Amino acid sequence: MLKGAEIHAVIFDLDGVISFSDKYHYQAWKAVADRLGIHFDEQVNNRLRGISRMDSLNIILEGTDAIYSEQEKNMFAEEKNKIYRELLNNMTPNDVSDSVRMTLEELRRRGYRLAVGSSSRNAPIMLDRLRIRSSFDAIADGNEIVRSKPDPEVFELAAKKLGVNPIRCAVVEDAKMGIMAAKAANMTAFSLNGDARNCGEEDYNLDSIKDLLLVLPNVICQK
Repeated sequence: MLKGAEIHAVIFDLDGVISFSDKYHYQAWKAVADRLGIHFDEQVNNRLRGISRMDSLNIILEGTDAIYSEQEKNMFAEEKNKIYRELLNNMTPNDVSDSVRMTLEELRRRGYRLAVGSSSRNAPIMLDRLRIRSSFDAIADGNEIVRSKPDPEVFELAAKKLGVNPIRCAVVEDAKMGIMAAKAANMTAFSLNGDARNCGEEDYNLDSIKDLLLVLPNVICQK
């Protein structure tokens, strides 16, 4: 069991933890893959969890012998993002569950600093669509980093914005890549959903986001 003084901040991945836009990512990537004549299914899609747009595209392009220039790859990535952003218009505040809202509110009441740490460049758009940006003290996303997960850059940036030592931060992730990034940042890693669960790198497995409230008591002090 963690001691209250050990963790002062909680950093949340966005997709698959706070809300779920996986289906929109899948639909957007599939539209691009279908146009290029590349096989794309849920199994391939699962490999894209927690990594950057370009890294995702490179995995998809493993399904073809065609050689594309960097300019063409950038065009494909932008095509996917345009489709995805149009699909995000379907998101509403109802896409955030009551348990997520309650957990965020209770963690803030207990004194924790909260942040989003996402490789997605669309994180701010999603937070605005979901109307939960004000629930977080800081946002670190794909617009501000060079290296995607499993590199710890996004979580280290979130900790810096929060003003909290990384060793006193916990991360909640649904992707193994995210768990690896959290551990590389010397943070406590909580797995929730996805291939993060029982991946062998996590410190704790959560059955529900509400389980955080069973593990994290009131913050004793802030240093």
